[in-house]
Amino acid sequence: MVDPSPLNWLYITYNTVEEPVRVTHRGKVRPAAMRSYRWRGRRTLEIRVRPGDRFADGTTLTADSVRRALEEQFRWEAPHPPGTHFNIDRRSRVEIVDEHIVRLHMPEVDGLVLGKLRATHVMSDRFWADLGFGYARNRSGEGHW
Repeated sequence: MVDPSPLNWLYITYNTVEEPVRVTHRGKVRPAAMRSYRWRGRRTLEIRVRPGDRFADGTTLTADSVRRALEEQFRWEAPHPPGTHFNIDRRSRVEIVDEHIVRLHMPEVDGLVLGKLRATHVMSDRFWADLGFGYARNRSGEGHW
């Protein structure tokens, strides 16, 4: 069976990878891979990752997994086919506090950043090494949609 829908990639992605948050059918942002969050000032979001969560390949989800996802996303001019409104500012800096806490330091206030985390795909190191959204094949994760 083949799904010819141009949105097929979206259905597959949202059902096979982790994101820090999910959005309910009523539009409420809820923690997913993220256990909780708190603001540390107006431009720093601290994310606490769920301890003990594992990827499908058995490796553990950590703060470093979130760091890697954000930094990989920052490499792209337009990381999201539906539009750049999902972009987190590429000038942001990611800090690992410990195994379960990561801080996102943004250059400007972004009141939509929690919603943007829904489009931040957190994968295992194996994913980035083997597939990485087409990096090995295309030298980029964008533009081949």
